[in-house]
Amino acid sequence: MIFNLGDPVLVIDEDLSGIIKNISEHIISVETTDGFLLDFRPDELVVNKSDYRDTGALFSEKSIGDIVSEKEESPKRKWPKARAKDRYEPTMEVDLHIDKLVKSPRGMSKYDILTLQLDTARGQLDFAIRKRIQKIVFIHGVGEGVLKIELEYLFGRYNNVKFYDANYQKYGLGATEVYIYQNISAI
Repeated sequence: MIFNLGDPVLVIDEDLSGIIKNISEHIISVETTDGFLLDFRPDELVVNKSDYRDTGALFSEKSIGDIVSEKEESPKRKWPKARAKDRYEPTMEVDLHIDKLVKSPRGMSKYDILTLQLDTARGQLDFAIRKRIQKIVFIHGVGEGVLKIELEYLFGRYNNVKFYDANYQKYGLGATEVYIYQNISAI
């Protein structure tokens, strides 16, 4: 590294800084900020680029335009505003219709179908609780109402959920919305 008289320097491995006052062959004399004159080898010093004493050094690396653009405020980023109605929409939907769960229900009994639907609902509810998802809609369809009754029994076994019929305009009568309390002690 090339040193010049008057360069601000830092001492490696020590909390010292100062200005170069004398340079000889293998020794550089540095006046510390406390006013002491100390001798160091060149490999023990580095130039302190953050210590600009004169304004010429301040603008030597950057143009005035760069400095002005740094100081200017960046334009605020525009986020799409969510309507109040959309904020309360559930974040997760689970369709429990058998044709959405398996390729073909051929060969499955009604008991097998109901068991698969309930296992899927339980797994998705546990996933939502782990991932702290607050609202889920389970789409079960109208049918005979067996799946809806079983889902209500399943949801009733959880002490941190509240369930009710989902939005009628969007889902009709065939969906149940589940609200998951994030803090169980608050119930």
